[in-house]
Amino acid sequence: MTSGLFDLTRLRVLVAVAKEGSVTAAAEALGYAQPSVSHHLAKLEAEAGVPLVRRAGRGILLTDAARLLVARAEEILGQVASARAELAAHAGLRAGRVRLAAFPSALATVVPPAVARLAADHPGVAVALTEAEPPEALTALRTGEADAALIFEHDEPRPADRRNTTVTPLLDEPVHLVAPAGAAPAPDGGLAAHRDGTWIAGCERCRLHLVAMCGRLGFAPRIRFETDDHVAVQALVAAGLGVSVLPDLALRAHRHAGVTTEPLPGERRRVSLAHWGAPPAPLPVQAFAAALTAVVAGLGADRTDAGAHAGADGAGGFGQ
Repeated sequence: MTSGLFDLTRLRVLVAVAKEGSVTAAAEALGYAQPSVSHHLAKLEAEAGVPLVRRAGRGILLTDAARLLVARAEEILGQVASARAELAAHAGLRAGRVRLAAFPSALATVVPPAVARLAADHPGVAVALTEAEPPEALTALRTGEADAALIFEHDEPRPADRRNTTVTPLLDEPVHLVAPAGAAPAPDGGLAAHRDGTWIAGCERCRLHLVAMCGRLGFAPRIRFETDDHVAVQALVAAGLGVSVLPDLALRAHRHAGVTTEPLPGERRRVSLAHWGAPPAPLPVQAFAAALTAVVAGLGADRTDAGAHAGADGAGGFGQ
């Protein structure tokens, strides 16, 4: 390996190739010309002193060395982004930015009033919003593409990778059974009442919690339709095509007149705000966290103990 430092732009290109799966897709994601991506990869390979890519038909595959470098590059890019944000915040909140990656039902409910509150309190802080499910949002933190990530987790499946990330719980929201309005209630109620019916579920990754809940009751849900769109889920239920489960924020974002809902005892979805590195977060992120916390408090939802589900690197926290 050469003694020189790795170029950050070339590391960012390597991460994009790993994430997107090809030079062409990476070029589109980065806004670069395809030859430029190939050039950066060749230069990075020279810096590393070991092969990073190999030809596979008309495409390329990353070597084991490249995959090792990708993992380190994500951490390096995230740390550089955090350092830049901290320096930008050093002069106070007269200027700064918060790039937030958040899941759809949060973007439709708690995020807009939080952004408005932040703008009123700190008009110099700019906010950029990106829709992302939790695994992608946490990846955006690691690669420096986001300053904060609004994520959710269930007890099952296993929580996402939180290494070098501070996660601060905001609320535990109820999870509801969603059934067609006017349907005759079953004597036993709850999920078990629909063990022989059909279900609407999310993608393979998102349905794991539904499968786990039903499994605890001794049955596997017969999934007929798949969609992560909470509006479409309710429309399918209202049409009598099955039942589903949705968290509270999804029902706050949109409520179809043709469905009825029933909270499932003991079932919750944990919503948290994450930032890269140890506390304290950069000042703009702290200010956004304060605005978001105030909005969440107004929901009337149960708040979590701020230390009960802290990230692996210590208790969650955005303040000093």
